[in-house]
Amino acid sequence: MAKPKSRNNKKKKSSHDNVQDGPAQCRLYLITPPSIADLDDFARTLAETLEAGDVAALQIRLKDVEDDVIRAVTTRLLPIAQDRGVAVLMNDRPDLAQELGCDGVHVGQEDTPYDEARALVGPDAIVGITCHDSRHLGMVAAEQGADYVAFGAFFPTTTKEAPTQADVELLTWWQEMMTTPCVAIGGITPDNAEPLIAAGADFLAVSSGVWAHPQGPAEAVRQFSALIDKYL
Repeated sequence: MAKPKSRNNKKKKSSHDNVQDGPAQCRLYLITPPSIADLDDFARTLAETLEAGDVAALQIRLKDVEDDVIRAVTTRLLPIAQDRGVAVLMNDRPDLAQELGCDGVHVGQEDTPYDEARALVGPDAIVGITCHDSRHLGMVAAEQGADYVAFGAFFPTTTKEAPTQADVELLTWWQEMMTTPCVAIGGITPDNAEPLIAAGADFLAVSSGVWAHPQGPAEAVRQFSALIDKYL
C-alpha cells in the first residue's frame, strides 16, 4: 500500500513515519461488501474494477461468516489485487492476515490491540486503526506506530453501524499536525467525496459507494479517479 506524499515537511513526525515530502495524492481504498454470494462473479467484478483506475488497497471485511469462508474469499481475491499492485488488508483478524499472506490488517478500537496486531503481522506489514472522530485516538495510534488512521463516518452509511459522525475539518487539522496518513470512511460516494479530498484525506475508504453504484463499480472508480485528478 503505497503511502501518499506529505503536504508539509514541517509537520510533526510520528514514530512510524516513512512519508515522503512533496504534494499529496489522495487514493482509493476499497472495502469488500460484508457478504459475497457468488465468489466467481465478484472476482471478475473486482478485476474489472481495479483496472478502471488507481486503487491503493482492498480490505477484506466479511461479517458473520466462518473463518473458512474468509480463507476461501481471501485466497481467491488476494492474487487479483496484488497482481495489480493493490495491497490486501484483512479486517479485524491479524492472525488470518498473517496466515493468508495479506499485506496487513485493519483493527478497530474494540478489536485486537495495536501491539498484538503488529506482533502477529510483523514489522513490515500495514497496520491501520479506526479512530472514529477523535483527534486523541488518532494521535495515540500514530505514536504507537500505526501506518494509517481512519476517521469517520463522514456521511450516513448502510454498510455498518457508525458510532460517530466526523467533521471534514478533522482531516485538515490532521494534515496540519501529523504525517501519518489518514483515511476518510463512511458513506463516501463520487457525489460527496470532493470536500474530503480537498480537506486532505490521503485515502477514501469506500464500499457501497463503489459496489452499489448505479452505473457499476468500474464506473464508480473512474468517477472517483476524475475527482482525485482535479487535485493533483
